[in-house]
Amino acid sequence: MSTDSAKKRKTKVIRSDGGAVEKESRKTRGDGDQESKVYSEEAEVETRDPAKDYDMFKKTCEDLQRLMAEIHELKSKGGKDASAEIDERRIQSCIHFMTLKKLNRLAHIRLKKGRDQTHEAKQKVDALHLQLQNLLYEVMHLQKEITKCLEFKSKHEEIDLVDVEEFYKDAPSDISKPMLTMNDPHQQTLSRLDWELEQRKRLAEKYKESLANKEKIRKDIEIKKEYLNSLQPRLNTIMQASLPVQEYLSMPFDQTHKQYEIARHLPPPLYVLYVQANSYGQACDKNLTVAIDGDVEEAKALARPPEDSQDDESDSDAEEEQTTTKRRRPTLGLQLDDKRREMLKRHPLSVTLDLKNKDGSVLHLYFYYLMSLNIMTVKTKVTTATEMSVAISAGDLLSPASLLSCLYPGDHGKKTPNPANHYQFDKVGILTFSDYIGELGHPYVWVQKLGGLHFPKDQPQKFVMADNSVSASHMEATIKLLRVRLQSRLALQKQFASLEHSIVPISSECQHLFPVKVIARLIKWCAISYEDYVALPFTKHVVEAGMAQETDLFFSALIERGTAKLHAAIVLNPGYSTIPPIFSLCLNWKGEKSSRNDDNLKAIEGEVNVCFKELLGPKPGHQLLTNQIQRLCMCLDVYLETETHDNSVEGPKEFPREKMCLRLVRGPNRIKPFKYNHPQGFFTHR
Repeated sequence: MSTDSAKKRKTKVIRSDGGAVEKESRKTRGDGDQESKVYSEEAEVETRDPAKDYDMFKKTCEDLQRLMAEIHELKSKGGKDASAEIDERRIQSCIHFMTLKKLNRLAHIRLKKGRDQTHEAKQKVDALHLQLQNLLYEVMHLQKEITKCLEFKSKHEEIDLVDVEEFYKDAPSDISKPMLTMNDPHQQTLSRLDWELEQRKRLAEKYKESLANKEKIRKDIEIKKEYLNSLQPRLNTIMQASLPVQEYLSMPFDQTHKQYEIARHLPPPLYVLYVQANSYGQACDKNLTVAIDGDVEEAKALARPPEDSQDDESDSDAEEEQTTTKRRRPTLGLQLDDKRREMLKRHPLSVTLDLKNKDGSVLHLYFYYLMSLNIMTVKTKVTTATEMSVAISAGDLLSPASLLSCLYPGDHGKKTPNPANHYQFDKVGILTFSDYIGELGHPYVWVQKLGGLHFPKDQPQKFVMADNSVSASHMEATIKLLRVRLQSRLALQKQFASLEHSIVPISSECQHLFPVKVIARLIKWCAISYEDYVALPFTKHVVEAGMAQETDLFFSALIERGTAKLHAAIVLNPGYSTIPPIFSLCLNWKGEKSSRNDDNLKAIEGEVNVCFKELLGPKPGHQLLTNQIQRLCMCLDVYLETETHDNSVEGPKEFPREKMCLRLVRGPNRIKPFKYNHPQGFFTHR
């Protein structure tokens, strides 16, 4: 402590003199003193206990903390004698700081010594480890030499000799020499080798005899091949001569044979579809025709392995070509377009299915296979036997986009059924497959099933093998659904042509469902969009219930009697008539009424939507829609005729009562009788 304070005072004297030389001399002396102190402290470290130094460090820190707190307290009081006490505590604090510095230096010296000791120990360990590696290498070398010696095999050990017992049993005595070889393993091995040589000579002679027989058989086969090759032109001539007979008997063997030859070049899914559809047509459906279209030569070229590229061009020719012609590198957009075209490429061959109906109409189905995506698509076309009057509202009935939509529930054909395709689309920048449906066709799930393809959603796979059992299990049900869909759409097309002319066609089998006189008439029938249907206020309950989807067909009908106008919005499911249409009603008469504020309109909706089974008529129930519209007209007559007449208004009633009702209203909701009873001819409540 006294030495440090003396140094401080000496520094002040030097600073008062201001000499730069004296300042340097002080630093030099200070460096010398510090150097001698380091050496003395290194020696002192050996004699001091680290634990006691640690206790001293903690005690010094506590004392320093206490002194600081006292200085702070004295400063806060601000007494006259406080400055002397503060100076005294500052001096004590400086002493503690010097103690902390010394302890810090001692700790650093201990750390350096510990590191030096650790380094020396590591060097010893490395030297011992190197010696160990050298010894292990020598051991490994010796083990390899021992293994080589143990694994040494002579040439005769590679020969599979017969057993010793069999050798003495089969070998002659002049070779086996049992008296000499029984007790001598070496002589025994030599005798066994002699017997092996003798056996091989005998087998070589048999081999030569077999080769001679083989050559003789080969010549016989060549003679028979020549005969068969000469037989093929004769058979072709016979087949050509029998073509008129085949046409007369409706047994086109020649055409079928050509189709089978082309079918060999079909990809597996189309081949499965062709075989299963052809088999089903021959066994169950004579009106189903299957054919193969496309370029057979291109399909054969796809099946060939790619030829090896020829590298015969010299480097000089390549350099001249580069200098004479400047090729522009394709941009990223062009590269992506090429990749998209390659990914969406179809197989050159396709399968066509023609479904003929009794009325002469034909549904043409064109099936394609996308090679990179491993999925099948279908395009449709309808051919009618007679010229039909095309209604404006029937525009979407036979269109390829909606004809086969939702053939199975939820199968709208706008997304690819292969989960692996989504990762392929991300690579080439395809956002959705629906943008290419017009060009490639619809990838319905049932189309994949007909081709034997089944894509599990839990384990996406890029390539799924075509399975005949999958196609066979779905073929019959799908063909029947296709026929029902075509028949229902053709029936709807005829009905729409009459409805647009304000005529509700009722077949003779359904006349008993309605009274003889129905005054309310259909005034307007037209198709509307999904957005227009949703925008109508009286259709919200149908939309909220999820019974109106974008894949459905939507229509609007206006029924009128006098000043009353009944507006009906119809949802026609693609599965008509298995799934009935849904009617939503709004009546404009003495205000606007709907099923939300009029219980009788709700009852009319129930008559049309809930009791539809009464209106199906003869199977398959294609008259359901027109029967529902006619019942709507009938119920409107009952609704208007059973309304109470205001006696204060002079003149006749606007809607005179012409329907016979046993009871006009019933219950607290004042429901009117909308059920027609045949043959009595009166209306009752349900």
